[in-house]
Amino acid sequence: MHSNNPGHPGPYPNPYGHPAQRPPREPMPYHPQPAGKRRRGGCLTAALTGVAVLLVLGIVGTLFGDGSGGGDGTAAGRTGSAAAGESGRRSSGGGDDAGERRKPAQPGIGDVVRDGKFAFKVTKVRKGLSQVGEGFTASTAQGQYVLVYVTVKNIGDEAQIFDDSSQRLIDAKGRRFDASSGTAAVSLKDSNAFLNQINPGNSVKGILLFDVPKDAVLTAIELHDSPFSGGVTVALR
Repeated sequence: MHSNNPGHPGPYPNPYGHPAQRPPREPMPYHPQPAGKRRRGGCLTAALTGVAVLLVLGIVGTLFGDGSGGGDGTAAGRTGSAAAGESGRRSSGGGDDAGERRKPAQPGIGDVVRDGKFAFKVTKVRKGLSQVGEGFTASTAQGQYVLVYVTVKNIGDEAQIFDDSSQRLIDAKGRRFDASSGTAAVSLKDSNAFLNQINPGNSVKGILLFDVPKDAVLTAIELHDSPFSGGVTVALR
């Protein structure tokens, strides 16, 4: 079947004729949203957003606030601990100083000290002598003679010889002087310090003789019960 309208290919006639003659399509109707509704929706959204931001800021502030507080507390704790430690150290230092003050002083003149089988007590010191003895037993000092009076007691269980040459005099420079023996020592009256054998329980009084420089500042004497003993030190000042 052929169409009476040459512009329509189908079997049915085109009521509008040629495609170019079709009426234009009408646009879809546009219904704009009322302005009041848009404003209300925008305000609601902004309000919800503000609340959410405030909540987040509050949580963050709380967390940082706790951290800051913890930090302050830690710092305060550390400061307190440091102060306590310093106080403890000061107290400990004071205790140490007090302990040092409580330590007994070095034995001096009049104190009894012990070395090996002998107990010693220095009773007196004489300085500045230029000569000891009389007559043919007189001896002249190279510097000055120093006499140290000592009592020696045997506290052991067998006899022991007291040797004056084993004793040492010490000055402020740390110099050590040997005792003089021989004629000078023998010439001293009332001295039993020259190679005297002392039985257990017995004691003797002796005088130790030293020839030292005139400018020597004497500080101590080191006493021994034998040449090989450790010795004990007695202050002379």
